Amino acid sequence: MKRTQFLTIASIIAFAVGIYATIFPKVLLESKGVTPDIGAKIWTTEVGVLLIGIGILVFGIRKMAFSKSLKVILLANAFIQIGLFAIEFIAWINNQITIASGVIPNLSIHILLTIGFIYYSILQKD
Repeated sequence: MKRTQFLTIASIIAFAVGIYATIFPKVLLESKGVTPDIGAKIWTTEVGVLLIGIGILVFGIRKMAFSKSLKVILLANAFIQIGLFAIEFIAWINNQITIASGVIPNLSIHILLTIGFIYYSILQKD
């Protein structure tokens, strides 16, 4: 897969999850077995807005020539994916996220996106 294709897919994922989290924070939280209190809904909405921003960024850089700046953006996205994976995994292990179907697909996506961002930032230039 070319870097442009990977980044297009990554941006679509970020847009989709971001829009869903922004518009339906309660539904997203309940799908994970998390109690949707006001604080959790606010933070979920904020994360949704951040994901939309990441989607815009990734979509915008997808056709750029490889550079040090692009490498930093890709590595930052890998860091985000690693962090999101760790947060969700720890919450699931600690039974704070109680529905496996609400977390296992996310964990899989975080792993695949991490691999992709690292691959295209270090191992492959285009």
